Amino acid sequence: MNVARTWAVALVGAEGECVEVEADLSKQTPEFRIIGLPDKALGEAVQRVHNACANSGTPLPRRRLTVNLSPASLPKQGSGFDVAIAVASLATESSMDAASVAATVHIGELGLDGRLRPVPGVLPAVVAARRAGHRRVVVPHANGAEASLVEGIEVLAAVNLGQVLASHGADVEVADDEPVALPEDESEEGEAPDLADVIGQSEAVEALVVAAAGGHHLLMCGPPGAGKTMLARRLPGILPPLDDRAALASASIRSLAGSRVVELSRTPPFEAPHHSASVAALVGGGSRVVRPGAIARASEGVLFLDEAGEFAASALDALRQPLESGSISIHRAGAHAQYPARFQLVMATNPCPCGDYGIRGGTCTCPPAAIRRYLGRLSGPLLDRMDIELTLTRVSVAQRRHAASPSTAAARERVAQARARARHRLAGTPWAVNADVPGSWLRVVPAAPAPIVRRPLDAALHRGALTLRGYDRVLRVAWSLADIEGRGQLSAEHIGRALFLKKGLAL
Repeated sequence: MNVARTWAVALVGAEGECVEVEADLSKQTPEFRIIGLPDKALGEAVQRVHNACANSGTPLPRRRLTVNLSPASLPKQGSGFDVAIAVASLATESSMDAASVAATVHIGELGLDGRLRPVPGVLPAVVAARRAGHRRVVVPHANGAEASLVEGIEVLAAVNLGQVLASHGADVEVADDEPVALPEDESEEGEAPDLADVIGQSEAVEALVVAAAGGHHLLMCGPPGAGKTMLARRLPGILPPLDDRAALASASIRSLAGSRVVELSRTPPFEAPHHSASVAALVGGGSRVVRPGAIARASEGVLFLDEAGEFAASALDALRQPLESGSISIHRAGAHAQYPARFQLVMATNPCPCGDYGIRGGTCTCPPAAIRRYLGRLSGPLLDRMDIELTLTRVSVAQRRHAASPSTAAARERVAQARARARHRLAGTPWAVNADVPGSWLRVVPAAPAPIVRRPLDAALHRGALTLRGYDRVLRVAWSLADIEGRGQLSAEHIGRALFLKKGLAL
C-alpha cells in the first residue's frame, strides 16, 4: 500500500482552512474515488485529473486510487483542489520528493490538456496557508501576482501540471504551453471624481466631511437633481487610504467574488447596487457556492444605496444586523459562511415617488398613501442606525454663483487630521474612529461631557425625540465635530450641531 500526502485549502466564507489531501494506491479493481464531503464540482475532479494527467504524459496508476480530503467533516467546494489531487495521486507511484510534496500547498483547477486554470479566492487561500505555517504554495500562472501579495511564503505560479511535478523532482517533460489568462475585468476604476465639482451644497459637503472623519453612516433626502448621488460618489476620495490589514481584507473579498487582483488597492471600495437588488445580492449567498454580497464587497469602504426608497423593505432591513456587528453570517443547509461587513453606509432617497413632496416650488402629485408607503420602507430601526440625516434642496442661482466646494485633496487633509486626533484621543483603546466607540464608554468619565453640555441631548432623550442608540450616535458625531476643529473637549455647540445633523433639532 502506497500513501502520499499534500495540502490544499478549503474556503469557508472569507476564511480558509488547510485540507490534507491523502492518496492511497491499493492492488484492487481499478477505480478512482474522492471522499471527504466533496461537492458536485469537486466530485467531477476525477475525470479532469484523469485526463489532465494522461495528456501531460504522466497517466494515473491503473489500480484502485482513493483520495481522502481531511478533515472529512468539513464541506469542500469548487475545482481548486484539482492540482493537489493530481499531485498526491501521482506521488503514490512516481519518484517525486515525498517531503517536497507533503510540505507544499497546491491550489488550482486543471484543464483536460493539463494546464492550470485560475480559480477565485486564491488570495485568502494563500493567507490561510501562511497562517497554518506552510512556506510554499503552487498556484495557476494567472493567479501568480495575486498570490505574491502575501509575504512570507514562496509562490510557484505554474503553467501546467508537468511544471508542478518537475518542481517536486519528477522526471517529466515540461511542455511549453501558453498560460491560461484571467478574463478581462471591466470594473476597473477610473479617476476619482473631485469634490470641487459639487456646487451650492456647502452644508452637505461639510456633513460629508464629518461623516468621513468619524466613519459615520449618512442618509440624504432631497429632490431629484439636488446632488445626492454626486456627493456620495465623492466620499471614497476623501477617506484616508487603507492600511495593510484593510487593503488585504478588501482584496481578499474581491478575490472571492472572482474579480482580478494584481495589487493591493489603497482606495476604499465603493459598492452601489441597483435598487432592484435582492436580499441575497446584498448579504451574499448562492445555491451551491456561498459568494459574498454587496455588503461584504463594500467592507473597509462605502456601501451606497441610491434611490433607497425603491429598495425592498426586506433588503433594507437586512442591513441592520451587519451595521451593529460588523460582520455578516450566511447559513445554508450544510454550510455556514461569515464575511466582514465593516462598511460605511450612505443612503440617498427622494421624499416621495415623484420627488417634489415638501419641496419649495415643487408640485407633488403623489397620493398620501403612496408617500407613506414610499418612506415607510426606511424602517425606524434602520433610521435609528444612521448617524447623520441630511435634507437637501435644489441649488438656487445665488448658490451657484457664490458657493464653491473645497477640492477632494483639501477635504481629505481635513479628514486625515481629524482621524489623527481621534486616534491620539483613543490611544490605549481597541477603537480608532468615533463610529466604533461604544456608547457605554462615551457616557462615562473621562469621555462623558459635563451635564450642562449634554443637557440638550438629555432633553431630547427625555421627550422621546431620541432613543438611547440615537443618543450615543449623536455623541459620536459630536466628537467628530470636535476632532475636525481640533478641540479636546465637547462643547454645547458640538452637541447642538450633532443633534441638528441627526434629527434636524435646533437648540
